Amino acid sequence: MAVRQYGKILDTIGALQNSLTKTERRIAKQLLATPHVLANSSLGKIAKSLKVGEATFIRFCRTLGFKGFSDFRLEFAIELATLNDDEPLALLETDIGPDDSSRKIASKLQMVINRVVSETVNLIDFKALERVVREMRHAKRIFLFGVGSSGIVAEGAKNKLMRIGFQVDAENNNHFMYMQAALMSKGDVVIGISHSGCAPETIKALEIAQKAGAVTVAITHNLRSPITKVANFVLNNGNRQGQLQGDSVGTQITQLFVLDLIYALLVQAEEEKAMISKTKTVDVVSHHRNK
Repeated sequence: MAVRQYGKILDTIGALQNSLTKTERRIAKQLLATPHVLANSSLGKIAKSLKVGEATFIRFCRTLGFKGFSDFRLEFAIELATLNDDEPLALLETDIGPDDSSRKIASKLQMVINRVVSETVNLIDFKALERVVREMRHAKRIFLFGVGSSGIVAEGAKNKLMRIGFQVDAENNNHFMYMQAALMSKGDVVIGISHSGCAPETIKALEIAQKAGAVTVAITHNLRSPITKVANFVLNNGNRQGQLQGDSVGTQITQLFVLDLIYALLVQAEEEKAMISKTKTVDVVSHHRNK
């Protein structure tokens, strides 16, 4: 996995943290906490500051997709130069304090949402996204799997996709997911949603579906997490924030953003067909609502 677009390095480091070695995780934590301090340092100084060998830091650069330290330092310096001055501090400003007013809390949540959406745009593989959309356009059936809050997101996506004419269903019960997955076949698409990428029920369902011949898609924050090993395509959502209650809203917003992006591309590809289907579904619901 290579980092090539400016603005992606810090977000990629955040998404990789859970799959890094103990030493690499320490490097990542320090880079995320004090990016500007390390950006202007030499390799020797950075290695000394982090208490690691120079070769270790070079390997870390290669983990991010760079040939070596020089390439990393150049792109990292450009990324930091283009960041908003307040952005690095944003990671420390999202916890709700006991004395925060309702307006202050609203502003913090707004900042969380703006940041995690930008992070998602940085992380997502648009080529993979376009291939997922092509698979979905020609799919016989589409299933969305997720547990907990990811299951709620799956239900919302089911509603939107059904309104534009897709044969779609969503499951959040592990037994139903396994049964549906076992009945998949070539031509079906299964989307598994797990922010951590470690939800065992969703991972198992994708594994079963893949073995049955379906195309599997993972929507997750953590690069290299277990769910990515059973997915034909991986779409990464943002939200590398820490402690806050806003973790839940940030996570759901980014998952919905990825799914809305898929929805928008599906409509763009076949706008007339989508409009006909949406008109039919809206009309039938309105008709029975007004009875």
